[in-house]
Amino acid sequence: MTAIAVRHLWKEYGDQIVLEDISLDFAPRAFIALVGPSGCGKTTFLRILLSEESATRGEVLIGGKPIAREPGADRGVVFQRYSVFPHLTVLGNVVLAAEMAEAPVTGRLFGTRRRAAEEEARGLIEEVGLKGAEDKYPAALSGGMQQRLALAQAIMRKPKILLLDEPFGALDPGIRADIHQVMLKLWHTCELTVVMVTHDLKEAFTLATRIIAFERRRNRPEEKARYGATIAKDIEVWPKRVAGTRIARQPKPTFATPGRDDPAIPSGPGRDDPAHETA
Repeated sequence: MTAIAVRHLWKEYGDQIVLEDISLDFAPRAFIALVGPSGCGKTTFLRILLSEESATRGEVLIGGKPIAREPGADRGVVFQRYSVFPHLTVLGNVVLAAEMAEAPVTGRLFGTRRRAAEEEARGLIEEVGLKGAEDKYPAALSGGMQQRLALAQAIMRKPKILLLDEPFGALDPGIRADIHQVMLKLWHTCELTVVMVTHDLKEAFTLATRIIAFERRRNRPEEKARYGATIAKDIEVWPKRVAGTRIARQPKPTFATPGRDDPAIPSGPGRDDPAHETA
């Protein structure tokens, strides 16, 4: 069974082709990293998985069924730009995620349901390393703490699929390493299939079980409009990672593409100068 199946997907904007004949299968609880040059359609592909964009041709199946036309609770998302609500406390932000899922009409929970949601939210806040900050507002949190909060908010809705659009790109390297551990912990403990867009190959090999490289094979000015990005590489990270298992000290990840002597991934222009985290 596959968590996500993509069949001959094309995405076009008028005469411009962005994605060209993409076919992929993602296993349940896989951690997929999408890499490649800027502008090659990675975020567009992610937006299609979120139902913020629709494919021009082809189909996407979630759990064997056609993808819903609107974003739903089965798919959580965390963006690079902090997406929490500034007028709510840390606890309020996480509880709101439960309220939106369980009471979409009123957006409020009461009584025992409210207390149960708050108890679950406090546990999740502790899991992402924000214990003690429950009553703080996002403006009082650093960038790394806000992304921890965004992760907790997304996980609170219990999605089957978590979509990450360069969520750690604006953090400095030290903070990013810490939040990578948080992300791996959530992936191990929650029933999640993760699809992450990143420009950082080190991040991809640190977190992912599989790396998909998008590339425009034809890049001359007269070709850009008529030829879209395709899958240039499809790489399984080794040693193999399995959600729910722990290895105390993993060897440095490597990769291999059978039958190829040069497994290098085209990285293209990336974001090599992430902004420092600010309080």
